[in-house]
Amino acid sequence: MTDTKKEQKLATRLIHGDHEYVDDHIGPAISVSSTYRYPEVGPGPWKSVGADWDTFKPQRHYYSRYTVSTSTRVEKILGELHGGHALLYSSGLSAGFGALLHVKPKRVVLQGGYFGFHNTIQLYRSINPSVEIVDFGVELKQGDLVWLETPLNPTGEVRDISYYAKKAHAVGAKVGVDATFAPPPLQNPFKWGADIVMHSATKYFGGHSDLLAGVLVVKTEEEWRHIWHARTYLGNPPGSLESWLLLRSLRTFGLRIATQSKNATELATWLNQIAKTPKGKTFDGAPGGVIERVWHGSLQDKTKFDPAKQHEGGYAPTFGVLTVDPYQAQRIPEKLKLFTHATSLGGVESLIEQRKHSSENEDPRLLRISVGIEDIEDLKTDFRQALNAVFKEKAKL
Repeated sequence: MTDTKKEQKLATRLIHGDHEYVDDHIGPAISVSSTYRYPEVGPGPWKSVGADWDTFKPQRHYYSRYTVSTSTRVEKILGELHGGHALLYSSGLSAGFGALLHVKPKRVVLQGGYFGFHNTIQLYRSINPSVEIVDFGVELKQGDLVWLETPLNPTGEVRDISYYAKKAHAVGAKVGVDATFAPPPLQNPFKWGADIVMHSATKYFGGHSDLLAGVLVVKTEEEWRHIWHARTYLGNPPGSLESWLLLRSLRTFGLRIATQSKNATELATWLNQIAKTPKGKTFDGAPGGVIERVWHGSLQDKTKFDPAKQHEGGYAPTFGVLTVDPYQAQRIPEKLKLFTHATSLGGVESLIEQRKHSSENEDPRLLRISVGIEDIEDLKTDFRQALNAVFKEKAKL
């Protein structure tokens, strides 16, 4: 079976990667039970009911903080997807905290990225004040955890994992990658040297804006058992219902992420042409003078690093746009019909956010766009009318 699984493509693995745990239910059953009946030991000397129980390959369950059928199935699928071993958490930030507990860094080396994880690091430092936080420019040393968020939140810029991994490993440091914006098959961080991979599974793995979950992926069973122990006694696994929702979502993940990536790349390219259009001119019916800049992996300077090499399966479906002034960034989300003004990303529906609403230090001109699976021409039409409406409104002020 192992050889066959290696030959199977993404779509097949997403449907059958949990085959060892499939029962008579075609659609996986929902169980919200927190505890389970012990098996009978029978006559004879005393024996623990869990004597032969293996948390890594559970054949039965005892308590939902330890293992649950649906979460185990999700973990096996996501482990297969990465070529490692996955463990689920209650959120992406709890998975990030799990990574810090696992690596136990003396310094966390990072720059920019999601403000939420910066706060998570500060919480970790409250119980381990000796941990330092330093920028990428420092000389790395043993005991460092280089934390790469790639693509970067909120702009979607791609960072070269291989470059940082070689520098880190040369001195005995570790590399963790938050790959939430571009999960496999878009990129696989392990291929480029990551030691541990984190995702907010709320986003693309969930894909329907209806669950909270996180995932850590490690390379060995020994590491998995270590992070499982920490998660169990911190008490932050996902709920049973969230695990079921995530298992359901993974079945269509390959279809969704491919469409979202293709849509976003085309939309970013189109918006970039509008950004290049002078005020008073139009491109494809959309006015210049509203958008100043577009960030996306496909638009990055390729002089030192070509993101296409790392993103073998396509670019991230989320990217950033900078308007000419804050008023335009405030009004564009309110003029759009198909993009909802809301935080988060990764769902089948397209979202847009004036990022300063979530992160007060962001430029008020910055918009983060999460592209869904709608028809790309409809999305362009929606942006075209919104840009024209805002341009006319601004001219009257």
